[in-house]
Amino acid sequence: MRVLLAFDKFKDSLAAPAACAAAAAALRQRHPDWAIELCPLADGGEGFAEILTRSAGGTLSTVSVTGPRGAPVAAPFGLVPWAKIPAPARRLLQLPATLPADAELAVIEMAAASGLALLPPGQRDPWQTTTLGTGQLMAAATQAGAAALLLGVGGSATNDLGLGALSALGLVCLSRSGEAIRPPIPARWDMIERITGKTISLPPIRIACDVSNPLLGPRGAAAIYGPQKGLQPADLAKLDHASARLGLLLCAQSGQPDSLMDRPGAGAAGGIAFGLMTAAHATLLPGFELVAAWLDLDARIAAADLIITGEGRFDDSSLSGKGPGAVAARALALGKPVHVFAGQVTAGDARPGLTLHTITPPGQPLAAALREAGANLAATVGSTW
Repeated sequence: MRVLLAFDKFKDSLAAPAACAAAAAALRQRHPDWAIELCPLADGGEGFAEILTRSAGGTLSTVSVTGPRGAPVAAPFGLVPWAKIPAPARRLLQLPATLPADAELAVIEMAAASGLALLPPGQRDPWQTTTLGTGQLMAAATQAGAAALLLGVGGSATNDLGLGALSALGLVCLSRSGEAIRPPIPARWDMIERITGKTISLPPIRIACDVSNPLLGPRGAAAIYGPQKGLQPADLAKLDHASARLGLLLCAQSGQPDSLMDRPGAGAAGGIAFGLMTAAHATLLPGFELVAAWLDLDARIAAADLIITGEGRFDDSSLSGKGPGAVAARALALGKPVHVFAGQVTAGDARPGLTLHTITPPGQPLAAALREAGANLAATVGSTW
């Protein structure tokens, strides 16, 4: 039996590599003769840099940067030899054909520097959080000689339009009196009169992004993602209005059209996609499609007899989305049996070949379920075969 383990993270609980390891240990204990392949998934959030870098034989470096509320955090970025990236992923990156053979691509994870998981619930507030650390990671990777930057933007704690990151890369937000506003968190936006300066010399920037939200409006960054970052409903209109004003200032400073605020994906990660497109000419790429190509996911599915995947929550929208849902859909299309393990399952189990498992014991409180996710996963997997 050849088994593919392709887990995503269990949010606030279990990283994707740890989930794969827990399931693998349970299976090996019961079936030592099975061939088990581990393929942790990344959606642009936690684990993005480590998973992609290790998969392609790159190296990880850790630097101290400014966290989402100002405290220092240790965050990694990867450097991957261009020649070691699978050809389908290289094509999706759309980088110049003139890249030298020894060029390296930096893989950067916004969640490691500006992520929601870095903050306890009581400190989650998009008025007070900054992407400064993400910009510092980008600067560090540039200084390390990266020929291009690949940024995963999942799991952010911010809604600052990427102004914090841009301030780390050379832009300056000024008050009417000429005082530099650092970091330019939304709580201080009413002090900002203009934006000046220009970014340091940056290599091409690619942003792995699977959302299509514009910057503003009912489907914008604040409306859709603000509540999970701590935004109070009464503050939505205020933050959206302030975002529009700062967006116009950034467009004017960069000589870019205001229509960038309406571009699909501009609202990703609190608008950092808009900010980097506007001031640093970043390009958005389909995130899971890139990850799947990078990990050679389709070939791994085709070679397996059994596909096991999962994440923290699996619902009716999962099979039409990314991550484990996309893995399951691809495997089912090839006639492969698929088992999905999740902390919470609310999806129907109607598709032939698909079996859904809830790993949380009945009645277990949420705090305990998060704490015991690894043990719960191993126990459920072990009892299934």
